[in-house]
Amino acid sequence: MAKQFSVPPVVFPSGGNPGTGAQQRRLPTAPFQPPRSANPSIPFMSFDMSSAAASTSFSNPQFAGSSGSSVGIGGAFEDEPPLLEELGINTKQIWNKTVSIMNPFRVKVDLHEDADLSGPFLFLMAFGLFQLLAGKLHFGIILGWVTVASLFLYVVFNMLAGRNGNLDLYRCLSLIGYCLLPIVILSAVSLFLPQGGVAIFAMAGVFVIWSTWVCTRLLVELASCGDEHRGLIAYACFLIYMLFSLLVIF
Repeated sequence: MAKQFSVPPVVFPSGGNPGTGAQQRRLPTAPFQPPRSANPSIPFMSFDMSSAAASTSFSNPQFAGSSGSSVGIGGAFEDEPPLLEELGINTKQIWNKTVSIMNPFRVKVDLHEDADLSGPFLFLMAFGLFQLLAGKLHFGIILGWVTVASLFLYVVFNMLAGRNGNLDLYRCLSLIGYCLLPIVILSAVSLFLPQGGVAIFAMAGVFVIWSTWVCTRLLVELASCGDEHRGLIAYACFLIYMLFSLLVIF
């Protein structure tokens, strides 16, 4: 015989049996919403669209401060210097220095009192570009030789001037870079001349003397105790620019 077990009756929380009474279904509730039995008098649970639109206006924002704050901000931007001046690049000064180098007999020494590296960097890049058009990749060589040449001229000048020498490395690098302009012109002209010809050797000699003359005069005028050793300084400058002319010739 099968053994019978007594099953206790199921009691629902609603108090009624679903089989005998009406079924009570809970309506789904939207997420992040309070239950329907919550008290609607709580302020953050009752939201009135009309009152919110009246209290909050996004069409005319109000900022703290005076009404002319926007004008002040615009004026502040207008007073800002150009980006090139903030980076220390003065295009007018570079142009004036370049024009002064073009005339070796009327070099304006006062323009080179403020040393900069923007103009020399442009000349070095132009020199490397003309060499690249000639089929020679010399960017690294040019930058390396300029650095070594500046150190060489700096050491030679300060050894000649002794304790009275006031030539710093920054000014020396600026002067060598600006006086490299004739060699840059030589590299541009050499694109239309036959390699190894007499014409290119003659032009190289003229442009090397041009660069040597200008660089020697600037060093003597801008640095103290340079007039006494003009010949030795000119010889050092001649070696530097002769070295750069060899890149163009060969």
